[in-house]
Amino acid sequence: MRVLTLLLLILAPVLAQNDPVRGRQIADEALAALGGPAFLNMEDRVESGRGYSFYREQLSGLSRATIYTRYLTRPEPPPQGYIGQRERQAFGKDEDIYIVFNEMGGHEITFRGAKPLPPESMERWQESLRHNIFHTLRARLGEPGLVFEFVRTDIHDNAAVNVVDVVDADGRVTTVYFEQLSKLPVRQSWFRRDPRTRQKIEEITVYAKFRDVGGGVQWPFVVRRERGREKIFEMFADDVKVNQNLTDDLFTLAGDVKIIDPKAKRRR
Repeated sequence: MRVLTLLLLILAPVLAQNDPVRGRQIADEALAALGGPAFLNMEDRVESGRGYSFYREQLSGLSRATIYTRYLTRPEPPPQGYIGQRERQAFGKDEDIYIVFNEMGGHEITFRGAKPLPPESMERWQESLRHNIFHTLRARLGEPGLVFEFVRTDIHDNAAVNVVDVVDADGRVTTVYFEQLSKLPVRQSWFRRDPRTRQKIEEITVYAKFRDVGGGVQWPFVVRRERGREKIFEMFADDVKVNQNLTDDLFTLAGDVKIIDPKAKRRR
């Protein structure tokens, strides 16, 4: 009997790996911790704070940043790789420079006009969303082929976490750390390939300082992104609000805005 018990203790971590039942349970607990129905029914969100950019671990830029997000009504079930949201990233105190992403593509808007973003920028934004655990829990649950596989328990920032692989039907894998005590997602990582060298690059995002931003919705006020183990961006939000009745004009181009040819050279 003692031998059997010892054998079970040794095999337990192995048997638990890639367990989709436990993985989905952990995801459901995270969804409940984030606000449950209030989180799922978010119509929009506004985050504002200080954004810092880094190059080779050295500060390369800082700015006031405001991010507007609006969720679209999703079909049931959502299609593979569902996006279903619009986003506006505004910079500076007066928000006179901003980027919009919508179903038609992306544009950078300055006083000169609107410059279409290259296709790779739009693809990078969409791919990042498809790996984002908050977007997955808010918009992709029920997507055909989407599974949550429990991998192991671990330690992150001196806290016990459950590690889960989120795998979709297109083969994307996002590894998410859910804190055991709070049930909230505190870290995620995924790999992409450099378009030139084809080398694998790890994209890491760390979330911290969750707060209630209205109606019981929990949201992180600190977000740090790393690429290849080097910090590239960090945002410290000082205000996050949900359900602000954001309108289409924030995410679309005005009819009189000048469209800049992306191939045109700037005059000096």
